[in-house]
Amino acid sequence: MMPDLGKYAQAVLSSYAVSITLLVLLVGISVLRARKVRRELAETEQRVRRNG
Repeated sequence: MMPDLGKYAQAVLSSYAVSITLLVLLVGISVLRARKVRRELAETEQRVRRNG
């Protein structure tokens, strides 16, 4: 299924691995940041409601 990459196989596959790793890290960081921002927004809204 995989094409023959010849002498460039290591470079190509390592580039794919690095790219996939970076994409996974970016998605993970984005999800964690979104949770943090959502939690902070909820806390701020509760504070505003209490203070009128």
